[in-house]
Amino acid sequence: MPIRCRTVLSAAVALLLGVLGAASPARAGGGPLGIDHRLSYDNSGIWARSNQNALIAVLLVGEVGGALWEGGEERFGRTLWQSIDATVIGGVSSEVLKRVFSRERPDRTSDPNQWFKGGGNQSFPSGEVTTTSAVVTPLVLEYGREHPAVYALELLPVYDAIARMKVRAHWQSDVIAGFVLGTGAGYFAHARSGTPLVLSVMPHGIYVGLKKKW
Repeated sequence: MPIRCRTVLSAAVALLLGVLGAASPARAGGGPLGIDHRLSYDNSGIWARSNQNALIAVLLVGEVGGALWEGGEERFGRTLWQSIDATVIGGVSSEVLKRVFSRERPDRTSDPNQWFKGGGNQSFPSGEVTTTSAVVTPLVLEYGREHPAVYALELLPVYDAIARMKVRAHWQSDVIAGFVLGTGAGYFAHARSGTPLVLSVMPHGIYVGLKKKW
């Protein structure tokens, strides 16, 4: 993995761990990292579930709409198509892992060590944190060095991680795993050569971009 990607990933993971630590009271925990415990339930204000849904919707609509408009011939459009690839790869991977590990969510149990409990238990990893991380990672890798403000996009998966724990949808290790999975998918999509995977099966008109047809 190139030094720049390792630096971005390490800094982002450190930020996530730091914020999760600040958001969580000191106590003994469980789970694979020994840090999992339930937070005090909060589904209001900035942490409201409606805000979490809005974030995911804005990211997905923005990514797809922007990619269709820009096409894949220019830098920004190509990067958005890489984000779409990362979203698909991360989303499919997280769904498979959810079913394999079938971990109980913290809204069902106070014990973070409840794994392999069968259908309906899909806590690990966090699919939404995977998605937010997958969307922003190619943009951060492509533009972060030139425009450092772009690194602020990493705050979106950090916010989503905390919000998901606040409504007791996930444990700490769930959101960390989702962050790593989404970031890894984003790195893969950005690093591979050739036409982005999803774009490669699209008609030529989509490759050119809708803006060139108007």
